[in-house]
Amino acid sequence: MSDPIHAGPAPGADAPLPDALSGHWVDRRAPRAPRPFLKLARIERPIGWWLLLLPCWWSAGLAAIAAGRPYPDPWHCLLFLIGAVLMRGAGCTFNDIIDRKLDAEVARTRGRPLPSGQVTARAAAFFMVGLSLAGLAVLLQFNRFTVLLGIASLGIVAIYPFMKRITNMPQFVLGLAFSWGALLGWSAVFGRLDAPAYLAYAAAIAWTVGYDTIYAMQDIEDDVIAGIKSSARYFGDHTREAVALCFALAALFSASAIWLVGGGVFAWLGFAAFATHLGWQVSRIEGASAAEALRLFRSNEYAGLLLAGGLALDTIARGLFA
Repeated sequence: MSDPIHAGPAPGADAPLPDALSGHWVDRRAPRAPRPFLKLARIERPIGWWLLLLPCWWSAGLAAIAAGRPYPDPWHCLLFLIGAVLMRGAGCTFNDIIDRKLDAEVARTRGRPLPSGQVTARAAAFFMVGLSLAGLAVLLQFNRFTVLLGIASLGIVAIYPFMKRITNMPQFVLGLAFSWGALLGWSAVFGRLDAPAYLAYAAAIAWTVGYDTIYAMQDIEDDVIAGIKSSARYFGDHTREAVALCFALAALFSASAIWLVGGGVFAWLGFAAFATHLGWQVSRIEGASAAEALRLFRSNEYAGLLLAGGLALDTIARGLFA
C-alpha cells in the first residue's frame, strides 16, 4: 500500500493555503522549486514571525527605559527581526515534520508541503537544519548570557509538537516557546534577567495562550475527528471567558513591568492601546466564524505593535526632552 505522505504531490497541492495572506508573493511570484520550502517556513504567513518578534521588542523597549537609553538598541531589534523569521521557519518545519500525518486529517493543514507530498520529510529536515544554523549565527551576535539563554529555549521548542497529543493546553507550551524573546531583549542589554523581564515573559505567555486559543477555534471540528487536543476544545462554551482571563493577565503583567522600569506617558499610552485592543478582540469572540477567528488572531500583530511602539516612543521622548 502506498504512503500518501510520500506518494507525490496531490492535485492542487501548490494552491494557496487557507490561512495564507491572499495574493502573497510566495504564491504569485516565487519560482516553483523553492515555493514549498518558503511555505514550510510560513513566509506567506508573516503573522507568526511578528508574534515571535514582538515580545523581543517589548523587552528591548523596557530595557532601554530601565537603562536610561535614548531608544531601543537598533542593532538588537534588527537581529531579533532576522532571528524571528529564521527560527519561526525552523520551528514550523520541525512541527510539520512531526505532524505531517495529523495535518493530512485537518482541512486547513492538509495542503501544507509535507502532507500534500510537495516535500519529503528528509528534505524538510535538511531545510530545518539550515535555518537553525542561520539562526545560531544571529544569536552569536549577542552577549554570552543571551546566547546560552537562547539555546535553552530549544528544549521547549522540541516538545511542543507532541503536546497536542497529550495535553488539553498545548497553547501554554507554545506560549513558553513563543514568548522567550521577552527574556532575550532584556538580557541582551543587561547580561542578566530581572523582574521586568520575567513579567514581560509572563505577559507574553498569557497573550499567546489567548490569541492561539482564538486561532484554534478554526479547527475544533477537525481536531475532534483527528484526536488533536487544544485549548479551544478544552474551554468549549467558555472560550470567551478564558481568552478574557488570558488577556487580562497579559495586561496585568505588562503593566507591572512598565511600572517597575518607571515607564512614562508614552509607555502607558501604548499599554492602554494594547489593552483596549485585547478587550475589543474578546468582544468579538462569541459566535465568531472560522474566518472571523482568523482575522482576530491576525490582528494581534497590531495589538503587540501598539505596546512595542509605546515603549519605544517613551525612550525617544526621554532622550529628546531630558
